[in-house]
Amino acid sequence: METPRTPLQPPTFGNLITVLSIDGGGIRGIIPGIVLAFLESQLQKLDGEEARLADYFDVVAGTSTGGLVTAMLTAPDDQNRPLFAAKDIKDFYLHHCPKIFPQNCCPFSAASKLVKSLAGPRYNGRYLHKLAKEKLGEIRLHQTLTNVVIPTFDIKNLQPIIFSSYEVKKNQKIDALLSDICLGTSAAPTYLPAHHFETKDFMGTSKEFHLIDGGVAANNPALVAIGEVTKEITRGSQDFFTINANDYTRFLVVSLGTGSRKYEDKYSAQNAAKWGILGWLAADNSSPLIDVFTDASSDMVDFHLSAVFRALNCGDNYLRIQDDTLAGDLCSVDTATEANLENLVRVGEELLKKQVSRVSLETGPFDPVNHNTNEEELISVAEVLSKEKRLRDLRSPHGKMAEKMNP
Repeated sequence: METPRTPLQPPTFGNLITVLSIDGGGIRGIIPGIVLAFLESQLQKLDGEEARLADYFDVVAGTSTGGLVTAMLTAPDDQNRPLFAAKDIKDFYLHHCPKIFPQNCCPFSAASKLVKSLAGPRYNGRYLHKLAKEKLGEIRLHQTLTNVVIPTFDIKNLQPIIFSSYEVKKNQKIDALLSDICLGTSAAPTYLPAHHFETKDFMGTSKEFHLIDGGVAANNPALVAIGEVTKEITRGSQDFFTINANDYTRFLVVSLGTGSRKYEDKYSAQNAAKWGILGWLAADNSSPLIDVFTDASSDMVDFHLSAVFRALNCGDNYLRIQDDTLAGDLCSVDTATEANLENLVRVGEELLKKQVSRVSLETGPFDPVNHNTNEEELISVAEVLSKEKRLRDLRSPHGKMAEKMNP
């Protein structure tokens, strides 16, 4: 029987600040789910079967479907361990997505989706609401097993709302139920209804939230996560007292995308020039408007972070894993047929075997970064994460070594 695992000790006892980021993308969340299962399996080879991703990352950030995965990986169960192992994500999506996004099998399903989008959200969201409440119960933001950062967008105030474990320490009004946060960040316009709820602080003062999909603000939340850590450092947190706020060489960032259209399958100006409201909402069995703002957000964050890490000669500290070869139903965020979901599983498995690549604003398609595959890079990341956790346990007065000396 393995000894109980100690919580991840703060970065001040180690060499790195570890960040995991997961993009939005509806049913395509299966793709990063496959990647996460592989990474966790490598950690288990090093540190035992009970190892979980929350034991190694200082902060897990997720938007929309990535926010759901974030909650799955960091919400505590009755034993104060993660509610889900990473290997459970695939089956969770395969089982629940067809019920979240029920498919119309009639020959005119595409037209039916368009009509629904004009009259209201395509899906009523009731199954997702019930599922989130059942799985997450009364768990609140401050109770996650490691720090989380989940972007949303408040439609009433027209501004982003970031649910952050760091911010909740000084602002009790954002200590919402994790289920409400997940329902808010995943409320994609035209797909799922906006989500409203209230919180109260210890004085009884309430705050209302009117939330839609966090992808409106930050479909790739990696930069938001780094920003939240940086704010915490500048506040003088004891968790970071040996670290400078602008020292990116101390960050290790793993950023996972949910896939995007292959270059040849993207939209053209000739077609877009003819679109009105209907065309922008539903062309080629997708929603170009949503594709535009989510892909733009994700790629710009990737472009910025890769440039910064390279400029600081620490390019190996930033790993972005994304697939830019999707076509047809694979591009959809809601085509939850059995066949399409299984195909997305294969996309994730094949992505592990592909070369590490990075978005290129010059050429369009992703360019290879080195000769390593994503799988090889993740094996190296697992080794770094394991070494970092062991170092913190050794240095911290609350780590495993301290437990052995003071049982």
